[in-house]
Amino acid sequence: MAKILMKGNEAIGEAAVRAGGLHYFAYPITPQSEVGEYLVKRLPEVGGVFVQAESEVAVGNMLFGAAASGKRVFTTSSSPGISLMQEAISYIAGAHLPAVFINIVRGGPGLGGILPAQSDYFQATKGGGHGDYRLLVLAPSTVQEAVDLVMLAFDLAHKYLNPVMVLGDGMIGQMMEAVEFPESIKETDDPMTMDWPATGCEGRDPRIIKSLYLDPQALEKNSFALADKYKKMKEEEVRYELYKVKDDCQVLLISYGTMARICQTVIDEMEEEGVSVGLLRPITLFPFPENEIREQAWKENIRAVLSVEMSTGQMVEDVDKAVQGRKPVEFYGRTGGIVPSPEEVKDYILKILGKK
Repeated sequence: MAKILMKGNEAIGEAAVRAGGLHYFAYPITPQSEVGEYLVKRLPEVGGVFVQAESEVAVGNMLFGAAASGKRVFTTSSSPGISLMQEAISYIAGAHLPAVFINIVRGGPGLGGILPAQSDYFQATKGGGHGDYRLLVLAPSTVQEAVDLVMLAFDLAHKYLNPVMVLGDGMIGQMMEAVEFPESIKETDDPMTMDWPATGCEGRDPRIIKSLYLDPQALEKNSFALADKYKKMKEEEVRYELYKVKDDCQVLLISYGTMARICQTVIDEMEEEGVSVGLLRPITLFPFPENEIREQAWKENIRAVLSVEMSTGQMVEDVDKAVQGRKPVEFYGRTGGIVPSPEEVKDYILKILGKK
């Protein structure tokens, strides 16, 4: 298929369709409302279903029920809406069900604003709901990568029988870029051939999908089964990108999503000025590329590690944990919808290096 110019939110909707995500439950909230506007027209064309619920709380529980039937289910929302889904997300994880949650982050806390932010990092990666559960979290930096990671999210959700979150921001949702998709909609497994969905029990043992275990031994067993699943994710699903990490790099930047694109501009401009800086961009925020950051940060040429974020400093805690005190870990960020400029980041790097 030839590349076409699409707004990020609409491309996300089409990517979900091409991945076989034909069961969409949502409630409108900016800055991602265009996803629903696109899908309300697109899904009927391919035999899909779009239910606009009365609230985000209802969305979460609709996803729980539909996921239990073995369908590829998903929603899109923004920060406060995702907060309202947290109880259901915990239930879905505890019941070992696949579902995809796409969060186009706005500033916060509270109602916040609709401009770009990365202030939901803690919520996404540390478990915004209750109990021992984690989400596999993917963070795209371009519209094409948003397409690719949304499609990957459905496969990973069904591979691990666990919710997966795609974490973007207002820039990803609103910018327009050229993208391409697979030619056809992915053929998905028939729930009647799978061994876990609730499809009716005639001719086989009944299947009970639940997260309620009154026996503490049974509840502990389920929690450790989840823990084993997340350990496997850490072993098999870490994704990251290195950008101009050379043998003479003095500062290693850690940044994700659209902020990482700004960091790439910083690196290119500083290279022309004779200052070598590199970037490690986490693509999976959970599992976090902890070992990979440590490997790069501990190199003799690295004088400092700088986490650059559109928040007051959430990912920097994971960066600091990875570096283990072997090198200075610095943070630069803006929030509330203010996007750090390349000039601001460059100035901070020069201060780290004692050149300003």
